[in-house]
Amino acid sequence: MTILCIETSTSVCSAAVCRDGVPVKQYICREGSNHAQLLPRYIEQLLDEARRQGWRMDAVALSEGPGSYTGLRIGTATAKGLCYGLSVPLIPIPTLDVLCESAGEKYKGTMYNLQDAILVPMIDARRMEVYTDVQRSDVPCTKENRARAVVVESEESLMNLQKDDVPGTKEIYYFGDGAAKCRTVLTGERWHYLPDVVPEAQYMGALAETGQLPAIVRQQLAYYEPFYLKEFVAAPSHVKGLKS
Repeated sequence: MTILCIETSTSVCSAAVCRDGVPVKQYICREGSNHAQLLPRYIEQLLDEARRQGWRMDAVALSEGPGSYTGLRIGTATAKGLCYGLSVPLIPIPTLDVLCESAGEKYKGTMYNLQDAILVPMIDARRMEVYTDVQRSDVPCTKENRARAVVVESEESLMNLQKDDVPGTKEIYYFGDGAAKCRTVLTGERWHYLPDVVPEAQYMGALAETGQLPAIVRQQLAYYEPFYLKEFVAAPSHVKGLKS
């Protein structure tokens, strides 16, 4: 399968083309929230490259949240438009799964053995709250049962999320844009912080190819919404002349 992958759930924006689960080309920006400008440009370049190679897109994969409300809206609107235009299904992928896949690829071959560990992906949800999950490295998370918004007050506040029996000897790796602010709390010997891990579109292809994720077909696209997890709350404007 040839899949166009879109990831806009955090301040990092990326888009990629994957074939049979293998990344072919990715565009990524780590320098701020300008997704609305960058994403269309990335996708145009990727589709041009696919046309030159004679590839037809079979699906669009979307990192569906939780994450930034604005980022998710941009990614979802773009993905739905592409699915309509290309007549292909949408494959939503939980962002925490994308983050775990990105961590595994980034630290493959290093001293950190993420293949036999407990993984704690963290997406910043402001203050000391994070969107997170505690999962075994070999068990994918699902948005309904796993993703939570948690105030990280102690190691126990995270480990209590784990419903399965977890061996007390396994190493625990936490990562993502919400992880750094938790380092003063997560100080146990088994806890290891992995820096510079962000969800990347290029690692979504392998997840989309598993066949375990539901595909949103054309008739269902109009009703699809990203997984916000929390309700959006508008803050008072700080722009002069816009305050009520």
